[in-house]
Amino acid sequence: MKYDVTVIGSGPGGYVAAIRCAQLGLKTAIIEKYTVLGGTCLNVGCIPSKALLDSSEHFHNAAHTFQEHGIELDNLQVNIQQMIKRKAEVVKSNNDGIAFLMKKNKIDTYYGLGSFVNKNTIKVTGVDGNVQEIETDKTIIATGSKPTTLPFLPIDKKRIITSTEALTLTEVPKNMIIIGGGVIGLELGSVYARLGTKVQVVEYMDSIIPTMDRALGKELMRVLKKTLGFEFFMSHKVTGATNEGETVKVTAENPKGETVTFEGDYVLVSVGRKPYTEGLGLENAGVQMGDRGMIAVNDHLETNVHGIYAIGDVVRGAMLAHKAEEEGVLVAEQIVGQKPHINYNLIPGVVYTWPEVAGVGFTEEQLKEQGRPYKVGSFPFKASGRAKASMDTDGFVKVLADKETDEIIGVHMIGPRIADLIAEAVTAMEFRASAEDVARMSHAHPTYAEAMKEACLAATENRAIHI
Repeated sequence: MKYDVTVIGSGPGGYVAAIRCAQLGLKTAIIEKYTVLGGTCLNVGCIPSKALLDSSEHFHNAAHTFQEHGIELDNLQVNIQQMIKRKAEVVKSNNDGIAFLMKKNKIDTYYGLGSFVNKNTIKVTGVDGNVQEIETDKTIIATGSKPTTLPFLPIDKKRIITSTEALTLTEVPKNMIIIGGGVIGLELGSVYARLGTKVQVVEYMDSIIPTMDRALGKELMRVLKKTLGFEFFMSHKVTGATNEGETVKVTAENPKGETVTFEGDYVLVSVGRKPYTEGLGLENAGVQMGDRGMIAVNDHLETNVHGIYAIGDVVRGAMLAHKAEEEGVLVAEQIVGQKPHINYNLIPGVVYTWPEVAGVGFTEEQLKEQGRPYKVGSFPFKASGRAKASMDTDGFVKVLADKETDEIIGVHMIGPRIADLIAEAVTAMEFRASAEDVARMSHAHPTYAEAMKEACLAATENRAIHI
């Protein structure tokens, strides 16, 4: 078979790229190593983790807030098997949805390991060992990433686990040690803490979610301690872990250089992700690698080999599903001669704990480092009528605006439904709105979104109404 474009990998970047290519009239194929479509995000990442986060949040609310709402329950229990079963059903529904979209857009799907024979020939090796070759004019590599491991801490997938295994536990642990205070660890830690697990976070840095605005990490740590009983051990360097059979022990160096020991039922190693390029045969096509195992690309996401592109987690930038999607669309439109553009500074980051956390644009720390004059406007959810009604008063919205022009250059939020609310900030910033612009827009009352308006008012001559 001969194709205009072949996409290797069917995660958010890959399948979106394939659909956009097909929409633009290109004969398109997609190759997926596993037997289902959707990649890491759908199968062992974004979607299943959100399913468990929602289920565990329902249980936590039933146990801790329902009575105050006037809802009384007896004999409340966790059925972890049903939670995992529901998560699997959510995943399968999405798998089926992507398969439908491939058929709808007349995209040929190949299941197996895709590897380059040469620049324009790709071999597909199925799980049954069957091999077939396809010809392609252009190729988009979208093979994603996998969990980073530590050389001195081998993953046994039993007691020492990654996020993949954490999504399929058949019991609620009594104790869980999480190595790494980033997004994935805090989300999965929240799942089990809500169900009754004692969670201890051991982090090498001096703050959690360290790539986000420092104020967000500080507030999230406070809330996780208060509401879920998290324990945090910051500036600790993990040195090893051993499976003791029914438990696992972790050793680390504390800030004083002393050796300390942690013991739990499971250790979740959550220290980031790394690009997945194994088996691609990049050398056969002459594709050059960049730093830290990533594929080197130019500003158009094209590799050094004309006609071969790479997107998502295998290239530079944040490892986010929506970033990969935008890149997939960009490459597809470039192939047919369009002139798309991505403003990487306006791709939001989100943490799906509760309260949720999100940020877009410059952080306050970055602006200080740049020496750029700025204004700050902040509004706490404890002053929000809607948040009081729902008992979600932790957190705030912080708006950063240029001191001279009033243009919004950063928005950082922690609170209820922030994962959705951040889109208002992205929209405003894409259109170069000022804090005054948003402050003068009508926001429905009572809503969580009013906190964005109030924060913009606070950034505009300290005019917030409700504080």
